[in-house]
Amino acid sequence: MHPATSPTAGTPAEPHHRTLAPRRRFLRGLVAAAVAVPLMFGAAACGDDDAGADGQVKLSVFWWGGEARAKLTEDALALYTKKHPNVTFEKTWQANQGYFDKLATLTAGGNPPDLFQIDDNYLSEYAGRSTVLDLKSYQDSGKLDVSKFPKSLLEYGVVDGKLAGVASGENTQGLVYNKTLLTSNGLAEPTTGQSWEEHIAWAEQVARKTKIPGTQDPSADYKAFWVWLRQQGKDLYNGKDLGFTAEDVTKWFELWKGARDRGATPTPDVIHEGNASDVTKQLVVTGKAATSWVWVNQMPDLKKNTKDELGVVAYPGDPSAQWARASMYWSVFKSSKHRDTAVDVINFLANDPEAAALLGTDRGLPSNMDLRAKVSESVTDPAMKQSIQVESELAQKFGQSPQVPIKGHSKVKSELIKAAENVQYKRASPAQAAEQFITACKSAIA
Repeated sequence: MHPATSPTAGTPAEPHHRTLAPRRRFLRGLVAAAVAVPLMFGAAACGDDDAGADGQVKLSVFWWGGEARAKLTEDALALYTKKHPNVTFEKTWQANQGYFDKLATLTAGGNPPDLFQIDDNYLSEYAGRSTVLDLKSYQDSGKLDVSKFPKSLLEYGVVDGKLAGVASGENTQGLVYNKTLLTSNGLAEPTTGQSWEEHIAWAEQVARKTKIPGTQDPSADYKAFWVWLRQQGKDLYNGKDLGFTAEDVTKWFELWKGARDRGATPTPDVIHEGNASDVTKQLVVTGKAATSWVWVNQMPDLKKNTKDELGVVAYPGDPSAQWARASMYWSVFKSSKHRDTAVDVINFLANDPEAAALLGTDRGLPSNMDLRAKVSESVTDPAMKQSIQVESELAQKFGQSPQVPIKGHSKVKSELIKAAENVQYKRASPAQAAEQFITACKSAIA
């Protein structure tokens, strides 16, 4: 969610293993060229799967992650081959860094993988250029069974009415707190449903009692901003445009400026440190704040970095503003000669009990709710058990999913960090930073 199971990145710091070619850094702009190319050869891929004369199919699969994810994925694919001897796999994986550059290069070169992993930073962009296969017809025919998926999780893979990706797992936003610190000082634990103002007042109380800021300042965190917007009746995106105004951003920045002024959050330098996606730098485990704004399924990785007991609740405000978030997706290239087989593999990974047992929670909680319950029973890690329990409870309160982020989303996220830190370091007022942010966002999504 990401974190080895995070939705967005896998493990950013993971080493690079067994890539298709030596990794090089390519400009993000290459994606635009890359996703346009399949239009030229996609039309030739119509019809049934193109199996060899002997009926054999070799399917190329590309994903990001570390060695642990690679082993689990390879085991699951080997199980598919065991049950379908005519299908074998050309498996390629690498660390998250450079993954989408490599994916863009493969696509631009006319050599895309049949089946690949993607996240919501790029799903709309690839779908918008007809690069990925619309899986809706497979869903309608029953060849792709998503009947056991939470509705909002399934819908979070729909782009312009097309099912562009199938969630390989579920995650949601989580407010992780240091339970040991609170209980040892006789302080109440945060609860789901507290308002943002109540959370800040609680954080101020924690700071006064423990001399440790009660909460990381999430003004630079797009996850927190997104949930807050939805609670205001807005959203991060509205069609192909932004779903918020400079006034909304100003209110968000002012909310957290007030929290900093009251001592409820750390100083700007420490906030900046906590803005890193690396779980080892989250303030809740470095002891520099009592809470961090993360993903629920990061709990096990966070727990590895502290001796203290941790707790997790939903973000402040109405929890129905949160939704069943796809940790990542499986998508099929429209140009694939083995589309039917690739879709069947997705169906297998999502719905086969043995495959689910092998994959566990590495890519988030299983999307199939029946299999999620079975996998949950077999989990032994206390922190993961806690994550599953909390997310299962939140699932009862989830609201409708928002649209999948549009092209430029990654830039929007980085610009929010820049704008928020300009306010934190007093380089700009909340209103000035909000205007600068809106301008940068409009440029990013244009």
